[in-house]
Amino acid sequence: MKVSRVSEMRDLDRTAIEEFGIKDELLMENAGGAVYFVVLNEFGIKDKKFVVLCGVGNNGGDGFVIARKVHSNGGAVKIFILGDRNKFKGAAKLNLDIVSRLAIEIRQVESSESIRMDVTHSDAIVDAIFGTGLTRDIEGLYGDVIELVNKSGKTVFSVDIPSGVHGDTGKIMGRAVKADYTVTFGLPKIGNMLFPGYELCGKLYVTHISFPPTIYDTGSMKIEINDPLVLPARDKNGHKGYFGEVLFIAGAASYFGAPYFAALSFMKAGGGYSRLAVPASMTPFIANKGSEIVFVPQRETGSGSISLENRAALLELSEKMDMVVLGPGLSLDKETRKLIMELARDVNKPLLLDGDGITALCEDLEIIKQRKAETILTPHLGEMSRITGMSVPEIDASKIDILQRTARELNSIIVLKGAHSLIGYPDERVYINMTGNCGMATAGSGDVLTGTIAAMFGLGLSVQDAVRKGVFIHGFSGDLAAEHQGEDGITAQDILEYLSLAMKMDREGLDKTFADRYVGAYII
Repeated sequence: MKVSRVSEMRDLDRTAIEEFGIKDELLMENAGGAVYFVVLNEFGIKDKKFVVLCGVGNNGGDGFVIARKVHSNGGAVKIFILGDRNKFKGAAKLNLDIVSRLAIEIRQVESSESIRMDVTHSDAIVDAIFGTGLTRDIEGLYGDVIELVNKSGKTVFSVDIPSGVHGDTGKIMGRAVKADYTVTFGLPKIGNMLFPGYELCGKLYVTHISFPPTIYDTGSMKIEINDPLVLPARDKNGHKGYFGEVLFIAGAASYFGAPYFAALSFMKAGGGYSRLAVPASMTPFIANKGSEIVFVPQRETGSGSISLENRAALLELSEKMDMVVLGPGLSLDKETRKLIMELARDVNKPLLLDGDGITALCEDLEIIKQRKAETILTPHLGEMSRITGMSVPEIDASKIDILQRTARELNSIIVLKGAHSLIGYPDERVYINMTGNCGMATAGSGDVLTGTIAAMFGLGLSVQDAVRKGVFIHGFSGDLAAEHQGEDGITAQDILEYLSLAMKMDREGLDKTFADRYVGAYII
């Protein structure tokens, strides 16, 4: 499912009106009708009391359509307008004129207190105050009304996006409505899909409001939901090498977990042959937990990290591999950093860089740019800050724009990890991943992700598709762990242990509970 920026949705509206003759009055009728349909099916209409809060833009016009339909079908409805009603124009004014002729009470809101009793005695609230075009923080009367809505305990239906959520970032603009249901129009907006906006939407629906698919399901729309890709069937006659051979270059003194989780998760997710190049002194300890791993003991620096003198042998071994993973727990030892840079420059296979591998290469990003084989980076926000030279708050405020630019400039696939991880490609495509939960914010989780991505490549997907599928399966495994034991206390080991079940369920077809959770938005 495609996801749009606010500006892209304006362009779609304009195209529908100018090229297809779908008048804005019809678009508004379709939008209001879709919200009415959700209210009817999720809550009911007849003999129930509704408060419809309308701003003075097109979002308010949608609210008038909803109020008219509720009234027409046996619901009791009151309309409260925030702002100067003389500012309505076009389709919104037309619909205000229509409802003004009906037996519907319409009042201008002077204060939140003036509508408190109406809200208290209502059954549900329709939030049609602000749409996706909001650009400044909410305060004053609007903030007071939003606070009243949130404290009311009533079922809330938001129109397009909860009022107060930024349409392009999902950030809260001072205050925001917490909805139980949201119906967005045309396509989901970025703000509907990224936290905290996603959580404030409640159950999210989308209606295409009669847009023809030729204008919204196109290659020019670069952002979409990371729908689960289909894995190739396992060859019943395949041997371990058939399902991928990956070299993990990882680990340093006191960093035992990262190499273990990366290398073993590759096999737990279906990969065949996992080789782990790790400081020799660490091998016996990791082997106690992961005896299935094939170890390649490495000469060490004085600090217990992998020495530069291993370079030639690692390059020779990498030529026999399908993919190389470089970075988990390698440390920032000066000699090891030099090794990382030289390996990244000279390895001719697909290369996945994580953790300390990313940090080392931030010293010379030209190495990444000049690589011929495909490169994958899996940074969290702090590492993305080091890559871009921007602060974490700057990146967090404009994740998708920055991800697109950085993936293009580095000619790399970048997984920006976090709540709803983002997968960016050099051609500026971005996929929003819907699997995963906050319990996965734990040490070692990212190392499990590296192994999972590598496994998807070993199973036969292209590098680009392996990244998408790996991120999906990693999050799904974390969700299975949370389903069985709760989000508190999830460890990387838990995520690793659920990988095989995640793969099994994915191959068999997700049940409705998980399929619904990951769809992004229900289409009506």
